[in-house]
Amino acid sequence: MSKKRVATHLKWVRVARHDVRVAVSPGTGTGIPLLLCNGIGASLELLEPFVDEVNPAITVIRFDVPGAGSSPAPRVPYNFAGLAWFVTKLLDQLGYDQVDVLGISWGGGLAQQIAFQHPRRCRRLILVSTATGMIMIPARPRVLAKMITPRRYRDATFAMRIAAQLYGGRLRDEPELAGRLLHDQSRIGSRRGYLYQLGAGLGWSSLPGLPFIRQSTLILSGTDDPIIPTANARLMRHLLPRATLHLFEDGHLGLITQAELLARRVSEFVSADQ
Repeated sequence: MSKKRVATHLKWVRVARHDVRVAVSPGTGTGIPLLLCNGIGASLELLEPFVDEVNPAITVIRFDVPGAGSSPAPRVPYNFAGLAWFVTKLLDQLGYDQVDVLGISWGGGLAQQIAFQHPRRCRRLILVSTATGMIMIPARPRVLAKMITPRRYRDATFAMRIAAQLYGGRLRDEPELAGRLLHDQSRIGSRRGYLYQLGAGLGWSSLPGLPFIRQSTLILSGTDDPIIPTANARLMRHLLPRATLHLFEDGHLGLITQAELLARRVSEFVSADQ
């Protein structure tokens, strides 16, 4: 985008007795804000390159899920239904009645849950490099094994070593980029928080509910994504009543490594007919 975005405001918000770290990048327009739901173990800083490229007219909201980034881990585990309710309470505190929701990877599960469970709060849905939960076309076991622990967020050398096999796309040729993306500004959450995120997805599937999600939906999927094979995006496109599928030539972190291209596509989608 040619215009500069207004400076991001970082704040702490108290929600249901939990402190949540939030970043709000105010837009210059008056349209519906865009809420970003991040991938497992990732702090809100990871999506900074994408936010920088979103149309400056659009307000963008990010947050660290409890136990991820700087947000403290809750005392007890949670599931996607509970977290979706939690997000609506966060929006209440921020003063937003309705948002467009973008979820990437693990956050795509949360985004689907919000759209299904709280349809009035979610106007449009963007699903990036994500699938339908436990019932999906899985990655290879050796890929899934690397997702069990948050080591890639704690060890930059390890992140670079596994980048090609885990993330695919541009990181096959530029594995050093994984080290920068996951470590330069990112904040490391607790191991307990990471386990809670893993647990939230156990037994969860959006598959039965997809035909009942009525929001206009944009599905973005990389053609070289080892974690989420492209067939999952095609399945969601078939089951979601109002979905459009856009394939891009990159891997699992394409929202960041192809930030300018995908931010333009997302901006056009959420700005249409406003």
